[in-house]
Order: sequence, then structure tokens, then C-alpha cells
Amino acid sequence: MMQVCVNGARGAGDGAVIPLSPGAMAESVAQAVAAGARDVHVHPKSPCGQDTLTPRAVAAALEAVRSVTSVPVGVTTGAWAEQDPDRRVEHIRGWTVLPDHASVNWHEPGAEAVAAALIERGVGVEAGIWSGTDGAERFTASALGPRVLRVLAEVTDPDPATARDSARALLGVIGAAHGRPVLLHGEEGGTWPVLRLSGRLRLATRIGFEDTLVLPDGERATSNAQLVTAALSLLSTPA
Repeated sequence: MMQVCVNGARGAGDGAVIPLSPGAMAESVAQAVAAGARDVHVHPKSPCGQDTLTPRAVAAALEAVRSVTSVPVGVTTGAWAEQDPDRRVEHIRGWTVLPDHASVNWHEPGAEAVAAALIERGVGVEAGIWSGTDGAERFTASALGPRVLRVLAEVTDPDPATARDSARALLGVIGAAHGRPVLLHGEEGGTWPVLRLSGRLRLATRIGFEDTLVLPDGERATSNAQLVTAALSLLSTPA
């Protein structure tokens, strides 16, 4: 399964190609799904382009994206969008339009409460397990582990020379993952090496401007669709 992560916490400073408004997100998603993406991860934005979990922003992003596609759509619940865990839970309980799933970074304070609030509302949980954190250990000990939709294994090592090894180490720490499916991905310079590894291991993966701004050859990407096309082409080519 190829997920497209269309914007992440990036903003206008990362270039005009980053979709920040609901309309721009919808256009980018439509193109990426046409290119072969089968799942969507978006970061709803405030009017000034910052990540937010407010019901109004989440509803606007979801309604716009769902007007152009029927594939599952998820959002972030990252602590950078709302540092107070109680406020994060409050926002989730106030959402008027629900995503199909939402990512919860298990190393962040309040992760269990955020995940529980999502599950209570019938929203699938992507358990974000970052390398270089204690997220894997916390997730392994969590009673909510068997109830998540999948594990989102995020390799934070940006070095293309070492990202694959970091990915294998992360998967080793995650272990059985409570029997849940794993989506493996990297970021920045580690994006493409980790994506190749996910293909060899036959794991779900993702691509998009959240993770990288460049194509495998280092050229600047012009759209999420171009990244999806490049990723699927790379995965279909024998290593």
C-alpha cells in the first residue's frame, strides 16, 4: 500500500508546491491518487499555515480532500500542532468531521490518551514509532497496541548511507507490533533508501512532501504525484 503524505509540518518557506489550503490539498491528493496512491495523510493548517487540530481546520481539510477521492484519509495529531495533551484530546472530541485514521506519535506525552480518544470515536490509529525515541518500548507495553490500525515506523535518520540500517534496527525493536501491519518510511535523505527497503520487505510505505522534497536523482519534485510515480517505479524495479 502506498500512502501519500502531502504536506506535513512544512510551510510556505518550503516552496509554493507545498499544499497548505484545503483546496490545494485536495488538488494535490487528486493527482497523487491518480498516480497510484491508495491512502492519504494530511496536516490540516491554520490560516497562517501552521499545523492545527481545531475542528474547523480538520473539517475543512477532510471535506475538501474527500470531494476528490474515496481512498482513506488520515490526519496528524502531532504534539507540535497542540502541545497540551488535554487540549489535543479536547480537539479530537470536538471534531465534527472524522478522518478514517490519525497518526499518534507514541513517544509524545499524552499519546495513550490521544489514541484512546480516537478509538472511542471510531477513528483508526496509526501508531507512530520513531527511531531514536522510546516509542517502541512504550507501544510494546501498551494495552491499546492490539487495537491500532497499523504501526507507522518512521526512520528519523536522514543520512542515506545509514538510514537502511536504522530502519532495520527500528523494525527489530518494534518486533511483533501486537500483530498489526507495519508501514515503513524514512525522511529527507533517508527517504528513498528506506522506501527501497520497504519494497524488499514487502511492507506498506509512503511518499510525499512531508518526507522529502526531492526525487531519487536529487532533482526537486514539482508535485506529490511526481513523487508517487517515482516511488512506484522504483518499487517495481528489481534491486
